Formats: sequence, structure tokens, C-alpha cells
Amino acid sequence: MTIRLFNTLSGKIEDLAASDGQSFRMYACGPTVYDYGHIGNFRTFLQVDVLRRFLKLQGLTPRHVMNITDVDDKIIRNAAAAGVDIGQYTPRFEKAFFEDLDALNVEKPEIVARATEHIPSMVGLIEKLAEQDCAYKTEDGSWYFRIAKFPGYGKLSKKDFTGITDGARVDVDEYDKDSARDFALWKAAKPGEYRWETALGAGRPGWHIECSAMATEYLGSGIDLHAGGEDLMFPHHENEIAQSESASHQCFARHWFHVRFLLVEGKKMSKSEGNFYTLRDLLLKGYKASAIRLLLISVPYRQQLNFTFEGLAAETGAIDRLRNFQQRVRSASAAATENSSLADETAKCEKNFIEGLANDLNSAEARAAVFDLVRAGNAAIDAGTLGAENVAQILGVLQQFDHVFGVLEDHDAEWTKFALEWAEREGRLNEASPEVLAQRGFSDEQIQKLVDERTQAKKTRNFARADAIRKELAEKGVLIEDSKDGVRWKRK
Repeated sequence: MTIRLFNTLSGKIEDLAASDGQSFRMYACGPTVYDYGHIGNFRTFLQVDVLRRFLKLQGLTPRHVMNITDVDDKIIRNAAAAGVDIGQYTPRFEKAFFEDLDALNVEKPEIVARATEHIPSMVGLIEKLAEQDCAYKTEDGSWYFRIAKFPGYGKLSKKDFTGITDGARVDVDEYDKDSARDFALWKAAKPGEYRWETALGAGRPGWHIECSAMATEYLGSGIDLHAGGEDLMFPHHENEIAQSESASHQCFARHWFHVRFLLVEGKKMSKSEGNFYTLRDLLLKGYKASAIRLLLISVPYRQQLNFTFEGLAAETGAIDRLRNFQQRVRSASAAATENSSLADETAKCEKNFIEGLANDLNSAEARAAVFDLVRAGNAAIDAGTLGAENVAQILGVLQQFDHVFGVLEDHDAEWTKFALEWAEREGRLNEASPEVLAQRGFSDEQIQKLVDERTQAKKTRNFARADAIRKELAEKGVLIEDSKDGVRWKRK
């Protein structure tokens, strides 16, 4: 099925395909590793993950490049405050970023490119721009891109710059330049500041140049898709286009994919509002990593998501429902005869699931189709009309669902434990909820031992002891479920 996706550059929904008919070349702007990532950052990374997972489901092979910005003003400032070199400062937060991606079940890009490892590529690109009079050097030794040389500037963000004068402040920085619209390619080093000695002079790259250099190095010109948050559309992505196309005289990226911001409880997320959350903040509050993932991808990428704790609780329930349904289908007694009505519902679900995602990555439509199947499947199991062929069909659809949504496998307890261990190392256990703290040091083996003791107590009709064990487990964040298939337990 043809995947159709909104293209920010054209302003239209267009077909998405690999230009070479083989690998789908995509570049996604990665993190600036000066601190822990927040849930707004992760909404973008998760929507990119849904896209690449669906591309794979549809038979496309992604060649996905993501940059790591490991040098910029904030990093230099924070490293100096910590009294360490940036090479010592950034690995901690890069490691944390990838741990958080793992917790959210985000697939790794094929290529992760660090800015500090690609300085020669950036220098070479700037030199090429200088040869074409698109870059110039200022008195202090910095280099700027001459926007007047690129008539198409503004074509991505649809901004009109014709009325902007040289006295206006479009891109605030600390260096002299010919025009207020020009942006930094290379920043001359200040005394004591981290620097590279290059043919351009001593200094460090501007922010925008790294993505152009690394995207071109690994993917060439005319890449199939460039992705990022809507905040990057201007000036970052606009500047990438200007410098890349000025150097190559070819299209930089054919398709642009931008993810909307999120609100938190109806307000813009900010530390001053007290609604600024990292993934680890939420794990320590007792929320499941899988529920956070599902909430952040529940609203289609071009719509603003209002992140609420009520919504997060609802997604926790939704995941429990999905996992319980999968378990019921696997363990149910199935009849030899196929339930033709349920088979039709399953085929309809699969069709609507694929069509929803193929229609501008509409995750809401796709998940709605699966929950329709959950209702129909549970009704058939309750009525004893589930056939063996239905089991295979339903599990096949759930496998496709999980290939994209990635929430059916239960690793939540592992990530809660990880967050607790991290908080203990960082001296931040006071940020954990009492329910999460109760799980410290309580192993799966200890839980199973108590569950087995409770089962034995019930057999000997020692119901007081059985109830006491259930209560003890509940206080430690463990739920017991008695069913006809036996006793199951799970951490909250």
C-alpha cells in the first residue's frame, strides 16, 4: 500500500517512497546532550520511530541517520560550570538519552553521528560555500552564510523576509556580520573556550552546519525524508536547506516531516510552570514506560497533544487491556471450526489499521481499529465461539500492531527498577513515589515465593494468610490475578 504523508515543504500530503527503490534514506535531528531529555523531546523521537517501524512493516528498508549535538553554547557553559572538558561532560547525557530511548522501546537509527566526530566534513562544506561566495569571514574569525545568495530562503517555513532590514534581529548571536539575516557557520573561539584548529581558523561549528554535513556524508543529496520537531522548522531546517543546496545545487531533502509540540495539562511545558517532566521523573512517580510511549504516540503527529496524568492513567489501562486480550487469545480453548464473523472483523481490523497509518500516519485511526478487534475477540471468547484459525489471524494482527506501536511486551518493571537504581546513584530517591520506593529490593523470586505460599494457603483454606499475602504484595506494588488458567501477578 502507498504511504501518504504531509510534506512541510510542499504543504501537501504526498506519496512516500525510496527514490532509489531500495533503501529509504531518512535523517532525523537528534538531541543536544547537555541535560536529560524531556517528554516533549521524546514525542518527536517516538513519532519518528512509528514512521520508521511502519516503513519496515510495508517492506521499505530505512537508512536512518540521527545526529548527536555534542558541542554548543549550552554544553560549553555547563561543562565549564562543572569544571570538566566537553568530552567528559556529554557522554553522561548521551548515555542517558539512549537509555531513555530503550525504556520507550524506540528503535536505534542505522547511523548515529556525533558532531564532534565530523568537524572535517563541516569545514569542507564551509570551504565549498566560501568558494561560491555564499560564506564569508568576519573580523573576529567567524564564518557566516550569506542568505542574499539563496533566493529560496523561507520556502520551508513559508516566511516572507522581503521586509526585513539589516538592522533587524533574526538570528541573535554575538558576532559582527554583513546582514542581520546571515547565520553562523563557524564561530571563532573565545579565550579559554573549547576549539578546533582548522583551515577556517580556531573555533567550533555553528549549530546548523552539522546536520547538512552529516546528512550529505551518509545519505547524499535528495534524501527521501528529513524529520524533526516543529520548533526546528525555522531557523534550523531553513538554514540546512540554504547551505546544503547552495553547496550542491541539488535538492537537499524531498520530504519534510515535522512533529507538533505537546502541552502538559493544557499549558506549555516549562520549569517555571512546574510541569516540566523527563522520562525518569514519570517513572519515579510510578507510571509505566509503555503507557508513556502509548500516550505520546496516541495523537497523530500533526496534532497538538495535551499530555495529562488522567490520560496517562487511561493509557495504562489500555495497555493492560491489550496485553490481557493477547494472553486470552493465546490460552483460550479454541474450536476446530472458524468463526467466520470474527474472521471478517479481523480482516477489517487489519485493513483499517494499515490504511490508518498509510493515511498521514494516523495513529489514532490505527489503534481504534485494534480496539474494535479486542471487543469482538473478547466477545467470541466469552461465548466460546473462538476458532483455531481465528487465533492465528488475531495474533497476526496483534503482531503487526506491536511491530509499529511496540507496547505489548511487558518490560515495565525492569524500567521502574532502572529508574530507582538511577535515583539512588544520583541521590534523588526523595523524588520517587512511596509506591515505587516500596519496590526497592523486592525481587521477582521473592514475589513468586509469596505467590506460591498464598496459593498453598488457599488450598489448605488458610484464607487469613492468603489475604495477608495479597495485601503485602499490593503494598509493594504487585497485583495478583486469579483466573481459570491459574494465578498471575504483575507489578503496578
